[in-house]
Amino acid sequence: MYDCGFTKENNWFRYRAAAIIIEDDCVLFAGNEHEDYYYSIGGGVHMGERAEDAVIREVFEETGVHYEIDRLAVFHENFFHENSGILKGLNCHEISFYFLMKPRGTKELHNDSYTFGVKEEMHWIPIKDLDKYKAFPSFLKDYLSKEHKGIEHIITEE
Repeated sequence: MYDCGFTKENNWFRYRAAAIIIEDDCVLFAGNEHEDYYYSIGGGVHMGERAEDAVIREVFEETGVHYEIDRLAVFHENFFHENSGILKGLNCHEISFYFLMKPRGTKELHNDSYTFGVKEEMHWIPIKDLDKYKAFPSFLKDYLSKEHKGIEHIITEE
């Protein structure tokens, strides 16, 4: 399957589905030994795939656990310039749908996930301490500290 995204000249675009997974006042992030930051659970939506199906697939691929969707929470437009890794030197534009997942009542995971051949590790970060971590998207700390109704549209330039 092909992700919905493309690279043209020095520009990169991706359509992504991501999860907000909260257990015991902690939010789940991924990380790996090649990056100096944590990132949200999720990934590229495949051609012909619904965002809801993509987030369920990505969550299972990364955590080894079946989570259910509670609701669509955030429509995120992210503009950034990457200084390292496979996107180095590219002007990046990513559109993501963030789904709030239903809690399971346990932090137990069965992950065996790799991204670009690099093992991913899952990290439960206390929401109250999120600002002490280099974690993306950066809007999550503020977003998770308030009550929300409906879907929010958030634009960042990280």
